[in-house]
Amino acid sequence: MRITEAARRLGMSPRMLRYREALGLLPEIRNQGAHRRFGPEELSAVAQSVELEKRFDISPAELAFALRTLSEPAVAQAVRDLGLRIGRLQAPRRALDFEKEKALRLLQRPQASRPGSD
Repeated sequence: MRITEAARRLGMSPRMLRYREALGLLPEIRNQGAHRRFGPEELSAVAQSVELEKRFDISPAELAFALRTLSEPAVAQAVRDLGLRIGRLQAPRRALDFEKEKALRLLQRPQASRPGSD
């Protein structure tokens, strides 16, 4: 179906549907250069994105960026670095750090009196 009919079925304007397409929130067109035709897969993808936007109170642009962080490792790393810097994320603990903390806890325990230690 054409964009006008798809937009009507989804309860949005053709302009909003084109905006979502520009953000990358629709499946890719298989035949590049062809006009997009909307089928069940495209309608379902748009409906799912609208549901996520409502559930998490986010915009289509925010959802598109979230998808970008999941699909582009460099973007994911940059966002992770920011999260660490501003304290929204904690650095993963390394095994050596865990062992060091365990040893410090053991050293801080009060020693039980041993026989003959007087």
